[in-house]
Amino acid sequence: MAADLVLYEADGKVGMVTLNRPDKLNALSMEMRLALEQGLRRADEDAATSVIVLRGAGRSFCVGFDVGGGGGEHPWRHDALKYHARLSTSFRCLMTPWTLRKPVIASVQGHALGGGCELAMFCDLTIAAEDAQFGEPEVLFSQAGPAVLMPFIVGHKRARELIYFGDRIDAKRALEIGMINRIVPPAELAAATIKYARRLTLIAPEALAAAKLAVNRGLDAGGFRTALNAPDMTPKIAKQGMFPVGTCGPEFGAYMRRQADAYASIIREANIKGE
Repeated sequence: MAADLVLYEADGKVGMVTLNRPDKLNALSMEMRLALEQGLRRADEDAATSVIVLRGAGRSFCVGFDVGGGGGEHPWRHDALKYHARLSTSFRCLMTPWTLRKPVIASVQGHALGGGCELAMFCDLTIAAEDAQFGEPEVLFSQAGPAVLMPFIVGHKRARELIYFGDRIDAKRALEIGMINRIVPPAELAAATIKYARRLTLIAPEALAAAKLAVNRGLDAGGFRTALNAPDMTPKIAKQGMFPVGTCGPEFGAYMRRQADAYASIIREANIKGE
């Protein structure tokens, strides 16, 4: 059930939103993306809290989109324009932490890859375990993500290197380049996160909301949202003949199957290593 995929509870003035698909390393199916959006908005509307923590159950924060989608036939697999619409929905869900009134703290362990890495970067602050890994490997599967946020977080040169090569980096490196705010030993992540969040709750909620709005407006004035939408080029690519438009496009279906296989290999690797 969608209600079980993302959990919400209040811990004093801190709203705790939990990605709850640990057997899949919290891979984001479309159902889970929509549940995430709903869970975060519920947390934002809770009058009893002023800060939100986003975390993942199990060994990993989030390995990104579940491009396998649970099997079965889906029209968007064979139609680039439907795929574009699906990416637009995914983008909206990932960007939810940015659009909320309250600050959101990502608490990251294990993997934060692809959409999971972008989700963490869309949060206002990120605290990570020392063994956490970050990266956007989509280019290895011949695709860019629905939102290329990284250049705004770590700078264009570093972002190009990470996005072009699809490399993963550890938490120490992520801290060095400004992708995250703090690192702690894995065993201390939960306690350190709640301590960090509770410190933030000491600030007046109105002041926090105003400060977040000011930062967001400054970035938006510089073209932040316009730039984030720029990579969503699927319709243009389709018109150029790289992907067929229509419900019977075998090349596009084969492309998506290759993506699903590549995603599965990441999951297998993580399970084998016990990360």
